[in-house]
Amino acid sequence: MTQYAIVTDHVTYTPGDGAPIVIPKGPIEIELAPDSATLSWMADNGTAGLTAIPLTQFKEYVRDKKISIQK
Repeated sequence: MTQYAIVTDHVTYTPGDGAPIVIPKGPIEIELAPDSATLSWMADNGTAGLTAIPLTQFKEYVRDKKISIQK
């Protein structure tokens, strides 16, 4: 089930062995799996973003109020 949220602070993901990439502040869609969260968003330049992060990292972002789940 898709959830909706807002990135309100500094949130990043790391593709492979690369450097962390910032997810822009604003609305995102979230799909939760047992071990990960898939986040999707639309960047300011109109390109779509999509990444999966570990569920523990996602929960830390929510706990720290960097991601605000919409109810």
